[in-house]
Amino acid sequence: MTTSRLFRLACVALLASFLLTACGPAASTSTSAPPSTPGLLTGTPAGASTPTATPAPQIEVATEALRGIHIQVWHAFTGAAVDVFTNQLAQFNTLNQWGIVVYQTAYGDYSTLFEDVDSALASALRPDLVVALPEQSLAWDAKGAVVDLNPYLYDPAWGLPANEIADVPATFWTQDQVNGRRLGAPAQRSARFLFYNQTWARELGFSAPPATADEFRQQACAANAYYRKDAIKQNDGYGGWIVNTQPDSMLSWLLAFGGGVVKDGEIHFATPDNQSALEFLKGLYDEHCAWISTEPNPYESFAHRSALFVTGDLAEAPLLTQTLARLGNNDEWTVLPFPGLNGAVLVASGPSYTLLQSTPEKQLAAWLFVRWLLSAENQAKWVEATGLLPLRFSALDSLGEYRAGHPQWNNAIGYIPEALTTPQLAAWRMAQYVLADGAGFVFRTNLAVAQIPSILDEMDATVEELSGK
Repeated sequence: MTTSRLFRLACVALLASFLLTACGPAASTSTSAPPSTPGLLTGTPAGASTPTATPAPQIEVATEALRGIHIQVWHAFTGAAVDVFTNQLAQFNTLNQWGIVVYQTAYGDYSTLFEDVDSALASALRPDLVVALPEQSLAWDAKGAVVDLNPYLYDPAWGLPANEIADVPATFWTQDQVNGRRLGAPAQRSARFLFYNQTWARELGFSAPPATADEFRQQACAANAYYRKDAIKQNDGYGGWIVNTQPDSMLSWLLAFGGGVVKDGEIHFATPDNQSALEFLKGLYDEHCAWISTEPNPYESFAHRSALFVTGDLAEAPLLTQTLARLGNNDEWTVLPFPGLNGAVLVASGPSYTLLQSTPEKQLAAWLFVRWLLSAENQAKWVEATGLLPLRFSALDSLGEYRAGHPQWNNAIGYIPEALTTPQLAAWRMAQYVLADGAGFVFRTNLAVAQIPSILDEMDATVEELSGK
C-alpha cells in the first residue's frame, strides 16, 4: 500500500471520528442572563470595498411588537470572550429600550455547537441567533435556515448608518457575503501570525524582518547555522522556524505562494502553486532551518532562542510576553504575516452572528442585539478583554493606552485592511482538517519532497470521499 494511500485512510478515519463525535464529550452549558498599513499580497480579495447598500424593503415590525420578546443565542466563546460577552449581554438586557431579553447557551467548542444547531433546525428548540463559524452557517443556509442580514443592515430605521458600516473593516464584512446575501455579521476576528525575534535577528545580521519567502529562508537558516557552530550535536536542529500545520497557518502559506484551496467553487488542493508552497516548507525542514517541537506550545523555545520564528494566534501574544518575562528574556519581538513569493499574506478568521429563521419580531430583536454588540464602545471593551482584532476602526480612539502597552497587537492591526478570508464554502468545515493533516503527514513521516504531489492528490480524494462524491 502506498504512503499516500495510507495517508488517505488515516485521514478519513480521523475526520469521520471527528465529525461524528464533534470533538469529544464537551457539554453545553445553559445560562440565563439577568434582566499606516503594511502591504500584503492579495489572493481572494477579502473585501476590496465596504458593503454597498442594496435595495431592501423596510423591516415592517412595530416597536410595540418587540416588547417582552425573549430570544436565545448559542455560542462557543471561550476564555475572556465568555466573560465579556456575558457582561455585554446583561447590559443589553438591562438597558435596551424595547425590553428584549436575551438568554445564552455556551458550548465548549464549535463542532458540538454545530451538531446541536443542526439537530435543532427542524424543531421549535432552535436558537434565534448563533455565533458560528462562516462555513457552518453556509451548511445551515443550504437547508434554508439562515436569514439574509442585508435588509436589516441597510434598513433606514433599524440598520446601521453608512459611516458605521464603513467603520467595520471590509474584510470582516466580506467573510459572510455569499452570492449577494449576507449570512452573518462579524462577532470575533483573529489571525495566525509569525512571531519573530527582532533582537536575535539583528544579532544574526538582519536589519529588517523577512518580506519574502527567500528572505524567510535566509533568516531561518542563519538561526540554525548559529547552533551548528558549537560542539553540541544535540542542538544542531534548533533555530529557524518551528513547524506549524494548523489549518489557517497552512492556508496562509499556500496563498503566499499564489495558491489556495478553492477552484471552480470547490475545494481543490493539487495545484502547482500549492505544491511549491509545501516543497518550500519541507525544504526548510530538510535543510534543518525548521524543526518539529514536541512541546504543547512553542513559546519557551522562542524565549530560549531555540527558534527565530514561531507561529501563533494573536490571542496567544500575551502568553508569549508572559513567558519571556518569566524566563528573564528581554528580546524585542513582533508579529509578521506569512512571507511568500512577492509579498506576505495574512488570513483573518473567526465566528459571526448568524440569524436563524423564526418570526419577524424575534429576527429583528436578534439583529438589534447584534447591532448593539458591534458598537465602537463595546468593541473597545472586547479588545481589552480578549486581545483580538477590533471590529470597528473607531474603537481605536479609546484604546490609546492599550495600544501603547501592547506593541505587537498595535502592529497586528495594521494588517487588517488587506487581510484575506477563509474559503466561503461549507466544505471548508472538514477540508481544513484534511489540509492540516496532509501537511502534518509530510513532516511526521519525513516524506520525500518528490512525494508531495501524490499527497496533494490524496488530499483531494479524501475531500471527495468525505463529501460523498
